[in-house]
Amino acid sequence: MFNKDIGIDLGTANVLIYIKGQGIVLNEPSVVAIDADTKKALAVGREANEMLGRTPGRVKAIKPMKDGVIADFEITEVMLNHFIKKVNAKSFFSRPRILICCPSNITQVEKNAIKEAAERTGARRVFLEEEPKVAAIGAGMDISKPSGNMVIDIGGGTTDVAILSLGGIVTSSSIRVAGNAFDNDIIKYIKDKYKLLIGDRTAEDIKLTIGTVFKNNKQDKMEVRGRDLVTGLPHTITMSSDEVEEALRESVYIIINSTKNVLEQTPPELSADIIDKGIVLTGGGALMDGLDKLLSAELKVPVFIAESPLTCVAEGTGVMLNNVHLIDNK
Repeated sequence: MFNKDIGIDLGTANVLIYIKGQGIVLNEPSVVAIDADTKKALAVGREANEMLGRTPGRVKAIKPMKDGVIADFEITEVMLNHFIKKVNAKSFFSRPRILICCPSNITQVEKNAIKEAAERTGARRVFLEEEPKVAAIGAGMDISKPSGNMVIDIGGGTTDVAILSLGGIVTSSSIRVAGNAFDNDIIKYIKDKYKLLIGDRTAEDIKLTIGTVFKNNKQDKMEVRGRDLVTGLPHTITMSSDEVEEALRESVYIIINSTKNVLEQTPPELSADIIDKGIVLTGGGALMDGLDKLLSAELKVPVFIAESPLTCVAEGTGVMLNNVHLIDNK
């Protein structure tokens, strides 16, 4: 048998590829560097990510995914083609079946764009599945039984909140506030407070190094370098964890309120199950310091971080590829 089944977590920040029988074979940033004149791809993934914010005039580093959906169709196709070739999922003899994940609550047009991009890489068949469902399976939750399971999947572009039972989504919400919004909040806070301009990569570094969303949970400090907006010269400031908490507060409460809305729409029997089992956090945003504590305090429900939050969706595609008959072909 030549055919390979592959699962793709097509994320705003990273692309993960799972090959049936091999596990996760690729985890690279969703970035493509192109020559602005010839529109030719110069680098894809990790190599292109190194170029972000550091390219000369004619080289552009582009993130083709925005808020969990395709913002630039051609570049997404180039990126997918490159990654599929890199993992040898396609050969002269075989065309893989691809299971690709998308946020819940996206439009049919956005779903079709994701499907078409995958089909154009030479797939034999493309299945689409909703991300929170796949993330829950990857986190080891048994969603096939008639009892409630709740997952909050915080990625780069979207946060998906879903209640699952009997193998499907009962109620869900998808908001475009997630990891990238946190980075933008930090950039804006430093610009407003210190009149200092920093780039996306510095903002992400601050978030990962001293970031927290639970007040007084962390007392770290970090030197931040950027361009002074008043003098135009390079300048260094010192930032604390409490300042990051203040910068992220508004976005974090949008996620909390979205979660509360989903819980309010949940049938009472399933709500009782969730009080027993708690809520599972998946996605890169789950690693944000203090987020589990804050959600638990606000929602009055236990909150747990999945064992491997960054790879839950990709692991979930692996489970589903072993049970292709369960996949809804939307």
